[in-house]
Amino acid sequence: MVSSLSKAIIKLTTKLTPISVGTKFYPTNSIENEYVELFNYTQTILFEIEKAQISSESIKNNLIRDIGAENIPKDFNFYEIKQADDKIEEYALVSNIIMGSDRYFYIELPNPSNLINIFVKIIENEKGQIVEKSSTELVAKMLSKNDAIRVAIELIGIGLERGIEVISAVGMTGAASIERSIKYRQSLGNFPGIAFTKLGGEYALVFDGPFKLAQSKPTEFQNYLFVDLIDSTKYTSKHGKTQLVDLMTNIKYFIETECGGQLEGYREGGDDFIASFPSKDLAIRAGLDAAWFALDNDAKIRAGVGRSRREAGERAQLVDKLNSSSPLSLVVFELANGLYAYNVPSEFIRTIINLLENEKPKLIGVFAFVFIITYLLCVLGLGAFSVITIILALIYAFIT
Repeated sequence: MVSSLSKAIIKLTTKLTPISVGTKFYPTNSIENEYVELFNYTQTILFEIEKAQISSESIKNNLIRDIGAENIPKDFNFYEIKQADDKIEEYALVSNIIMGSDRYFYIELPNPSNLINIFVKIIENEKGQIVEKSSTELVAKMLSKNDAIRVAIELIGIGLERGIEVISAVGMTGAASIERSIKYRQSLGNFPGIAFTKLGGEYALVFDGPFKLAQSKPTEFQNYLFVDLIDSTKYTSKHGKTQLVDLMTNIKYFIETECGGQLEGYREGGDDFIASFPSKDLAIRAGLDAAWFALDNDAKIRAGVGRSRREAGERAQLVDKLNSSSPLSLVVFELANGLYAYNVPSEFIRTIINLLENEKPKLIGVFAFVFIITYLLCVLGLGAFSVITIILALIYAFIT
């Protein structure tokens, strides 16, 4: 992570508010270590384009939108057990991007019942994986947090129809979901409902009486990534058409084989494409991988992630509307109800950050040299030549 001085210079040159540079996420395996090294080596910057307005009400509204109003009964109680942070924590975002959106959820019945076996069949039909099961409890793994909450609501409804009060909770691990269930009981009591986290806060949906939903199913939202090479004409004139084709082909191959993406209407030799993904975290990861790979090949991309092709394209085009000193290689996406972007900075910006963070004595020495020489030249009436001193000092700093 970097100092406030580095962030101030980044904000001055890009006209955007930086939240972080690199990441504080601590890796625990080889995949996580690879991504953390990329974040920190390339000094990838997380920018805030439109600040999210985080509140209990906005989190409830986003939940209904993401799960689908048809998958939640009209009558429910929404409780805030712990207030969310009024800021975006970059390491939590990185964790979701690297580790994926799959989540565990815990179900508990008050007494042994065959209902637990019915729940197992429903979960497996919803592409869930049973991790542990007893006559009163089960732990399952779903493809996403939203899927876990949606399926838990369905199971709670089935339980209430039979007069059985079901309690559930969602967590990053099976143990975390059980712990959240215990906290739910301590905070709200033994009422049927589900506990979960959003943006660092803890929340619960509690149901007072029986309800019946239509067949529970995921929302129709898709996750699209729009990628466009910035100034492809200039890139082609510098490197040739063959290298452009190789660059886009390699990005396309990686997205299809490593990120689970499906490209739509890609034209061989083109400089842009649209791809769809099963989850938003995979779309963001693919955008970052494309930006890192492009940087390694002397190129920049603009990318947008959205629920529709148009939304993804519009977010990618935001790059052209930003008042920065030069086009930024950005991956733009929504978080809560705000807009954020990852930027893979140019070699020049990375050099500046490195100088400010790791070469402070050198910078102080260069500044002192320029100040003294400029002062002496001014005393001798040769102030106009001080510009040469500054240029020489900058050349020295960058070369060394």
